[in-house]
Order: sequence, then structure tokens, then C-alpha cells
Amino acid sequence: MAGEVIITVIGNLVDEVELRFTPNGAAVAKFRVASTPRKFNRDSNAWEDDKDNSLFLNCQVWRQAAEHCAESLAKGMRVIVQGRLRQRSYEDREGVKRTVFELDVEEIGPSLKMATAKVTKAGGSGQGRQQYEQARQQSSQEGIQDPWTSPPPAGPGAGAWGGDEPPF
Repeated sequence: MAGEVIITVIGNLVDEVELRFTPNGAAVAKFRVASTPRKFNRDSNAWEDDKDNSLFLNCQVWRQAAEHCAESLAKGMRVIVQGRLRQRSYEDREGVKRTVFELDVEEIGPSLKMATAKVTKAGGSGQGRQQYEQARQQSSQEGIQDPWTSPPPAGPGAGAWGGDEPPF
């Protein structure tokens, strides 16, 4: 949609991912990300966190991605989050008007700068991990190969693009 502010934030999860479900069954996960800039201190010849300028951002993600977040991410993990920045105003219990910024998450993943991750393809259209594994086992018994786990075809002209190079 025009006029939306799309941002990418790299930071650490402050809390565990909280997964809930709406009355009609849609999953929503909420979490906070803290992003702290670093600066080089010439006196100590070392990088330091600039804790006075930390950004704490409330985030929410919906549906299947919400379930994946709850299953995959934990407090303290470094993540890369991209989404639409929203501003919301409200009045607190004491009657003071407050404004908060929140992120409607479109994409999220672990940062691999200082960690490793093993990615597992999840089943489509609401299948859980167990259902996905069952479907994968059944397809392998029927001789159908999973394109995510099977090696690419070999030889000239092989592959999804009909050649060795992608079309871009």
C-alpha cells in the first residue's frame, strides 16, 4: 500500500515469543526486539554498545509465520525483522497520552552473523511439523522426491531454468 513505511531492524529478542489465537483461529505472535547501536571507543580501542540510544520495538506477526516464530525463535536470539512501521496513540491509566511504534512483521529470520541455523521447510497451508514429516515420509514411499531435499539435476540443460545459469 502506498505511503507505508517499510523498515528492517536487526536486534535481539527481549522476551520469549508469545503465541495466541484469535477467536476465529488465526495465530498471532508478539515479541519485542531491541536494537542497540555500537560505537568505537578510541580510548579503550574497542567497540561498545550505545545503550542510551537503544530502540525497543513491539512486533507482531500473523498466521503460519506466527507459529513458525514461536517454534523457531527464543529470547536473546539475534534476528532480522522487516515489516510495516505503525504509530499508535493511546491514553494510559493516569490519563497521559502516549504514542508507541509497532512493527507489523512481513519477514523474520535469525541473524547468521554470530550463529548458525538449520532451516527446515514447513508444510503448506497450516500443516504442522508433524503433518509435514508424515507427508514427506509418505511421498518418499511413493517414489516422489521432495525438491527441497533432493539434489539438483546434473548435466547440461538440467535444472529449473533449462540451463546452468539462472535467467537473470
